[in-house]
Amino acid sequence: MPSKQTLQKFILLGSLYLSQFMPFWFLSQALPVLLRQQGMSLEAIGLLPLVAIAIAFKFLWSPLIDRYSYARWGHYRFWIILFQLLVVAITVVCSLLNLETQLPFILLGLAIMGTCCASQDIATDALAVRLLEPYERGMGNAVQGIGGALGRMIGGGGMLILLNRWGWTNSLLSLAAVMVIALVPVLIYREPHRKISETNTVFGQQNYFKVFIKFVQRPGMGTWLLVLGLYAATHNLSATMFTPLLVDAGLSMADIGSLQGVFGISVSILGTLAAGILIGKLGRKGTLLVAGAISLTGILFYQLPTFGFTQLPVLYSIVSFAFFSLGMVGTTAFTIMMDKSRPEMAGTDYTLQTSLIAIGSVLSAAVSGVLAEAIGYRGVFALSGVLGMVCLAVIAKKLTLSTHSVSRDEQIKSQLEKSV
Repeated sequence: MPSKQTLQKFILLGSLYLSQFMPFWFLSQALPVLLRQQGMSLEAIGLLPLVAIAIAFKFLWSPLIDRYSYARWGHYRFWIILFQLLVVAITVVCSLLNLETQLPFILLGLAIMGTCCASQDIATDALAVRLLEPYERGMGNAVQGIGGALGRMIGGGGMLILLNRWGWTNSLLSLAAVMVIALVPVLIYREPHRKISETNTVFGQQNYFKVFIKFVQRPGMGTWLLVLGLYAATHNLSATMFTPLLVDAGLSMADIGSLQGVFGISVSILGTLAAGILIGKLGRKGTLLVAGAISLTGILFYQLPTFGFTQLPVLYSIVSFAFFSLGMVGTTAFTIMMDKSRPEMAGTDYTLQTSLIAIGSVLSAAVSGVLAEAIGYRGVFALSGVLGMVCLAVIAKKLTLSTHSVSRDEQIKSQLEKSV
């Protein structure tokens, strides 16, 4: 049973990831469906993730967020509040624009929103790394995953349903209101004072680029980064084209929202919880292998609709595998990423890893539409399956991870060390 202090950490982190994922998932899931229904080509839909390109390069300014802040508000708390309020403001402005006649201005606003989301993500992840002890990270990342899943449910499936019923303006205003409400726990939270050490000085004695170089040169980091990039490419290559495939199969915006945004995200929560439990039993690597195998199965099932199997039971089965594994992989990978992040450089170390995921995601999503036009949906899913098998092989044969005990003895030891 988690202690009261641990539960407070989980509640805070869950709310942070809820508010953070809502706007990002609106960009990645709801907007492509809306624009596909208006006749946008597959090539253009594949390029839509470029609106959130900042998520891939946020590591470039992560040392600045590690170093600078307004201390009276709390180091990372200040950045979280600032960027969340900016996202809310941009959402309100975009809601007042006309989707048909002012699309370029809307896309510009969404690009700025994506930059704010990326910057907020740096501070949120850094705060999570510093808050959670190693024995708390398995379940802590499960809680984060649940918060993120609820954010995806609201920003993705929920927004699709609202767009279908309420239209563009009212739907975006509702999203802005929910983001304000989700910010309440961090407004109440008081972040402990944080010293800025010389090791964290970006423009001092330590060269800016050495911050990144030293991280990449750490033992085993090359293999781990390869795994992250491979999985991101595997998942997004197929997932990006599965959504327009559903549109082409005749599903309505509400149907897709219910299938992926509500049911799918609900299943991903189960995968998140499963990973949180299995990490304590199978370890990080064992859980990652199980999750990767389930993910590969889901990718292979993506082929079924290309052969005409578009009945709802079939589609719900496909989504079950895909989203359950997404929750498992995410929770396990984030736990390992925390293990590999230094507390004094939490924002930078963690962000470097998430940026690699984002780069793999954006690039694979961007080429997925071009590939789909050239070799069809079936060819894209086959290529994604090959990448999935390569990823599993690398994890099984090359990946080595340090052991992190999550036993009660370790918990007691950590608490005793803090009390001394």
